[in-house]
Amino acid sequence: METTVCRLFVTAIAVVCALGADPDAPAASLPYADGVFGDLQQYRVIGNESLFEVARRFDLGLNEIVDANPGIDPLIPRSGTLIDIPTAWILPDVPMRSGIVVNIPEFRLYYFPKTLPGLVATFPLGLGDEGRGTPLGSYTVIQKIPNPPWYVPRSIRSGSSYLPKVVPPGPDNPMGSHALRLSLTTLLIHGTNRPWGIGSRSSHGCLRLYPEDIVKLFKQVPKGTRVVIVNQPIKAVARGERVFVEAHRYESEDCSVGRAMHLLADKNLLDRTDFNKLIRAMEEMKGVPVDITLSR
Repeated sequence: METTVCRLFVTAIAVVCALGADPDAPAASLPYADGVFGDLQQYRVIGNESLFEVARRFDLGLNEIVDANPGIDPLIPRSGTLIDIPTAWILPDVPMRSGIVVNIPEFRLYYFPKTLPGLVATFPLGLGDEGRGTPLGSYTVIQKIPNPPWYVPRSIRSGSSYLPKVVPPGPDNPMGSHALRLSLTTLLIHGTNRPWGIGSRSSHGCLRLYPEDIVKLFKQVPKGTRVVIVNQPIKAVARGERVFVEAHRYESEDCSVGRAMHLLADKNLLDRTDFNKLIRAMEEMKGVPVDITLSR
């Protein structure tokens, strides 16, 4: 989704995010089989709720709910509208199955608990804005910080003279209630005081979670956990005899049918692919697993 559009939505929805999520509820860990997990759902809009409120209720980001429902006004969808809830995912193509994997194009974090092999918890993210992109690479959680203060970078204070050098914990602190500092010490996974920015480029490079999600992740992730940040706008996997592809809109990447075909070829799945289904999936880019299996 285009950054400018995300900014418009973020500005317009800033007043509707006081939802009653339970931060003390444990993170739901789901079993994954052959790299696919979760189930697609549907939901009927009630009253004057926005898609942003629905997204948070289902632990989705702005990008996911909008991409899955093209043509529906995210601010004022008509009451009774049936919308798709994209709560199914293909895992990023990373061999590790312990620790944290972040896939930038889908604005999503995956956590594989070491003590629960075969299960994964997943959370939507807010990421770095243009010029302050979240860096790819492999890192480690080196510090867990409850009630973190925000040490305002000089680059930000230079453009906002009213900001102090340090913002203490509290409702005005963009770090939220908890933070995980990574081995690149300027990079943190933390909460936010602006939950409407989850699923968009709304941070200064760090990884932001909903206030209720950072509490859950903070409780489960030990120091020393490995964190891998990748850039995979297209994912593909075989589940039994079926072939699935998942494509995400990402402004700086080639998300073409040709790139998808190269990925499928690398996985030896091209001869099992229906190209008409693949083309349609790449045109729609709804950010959900799509069955593109060739009928025999």
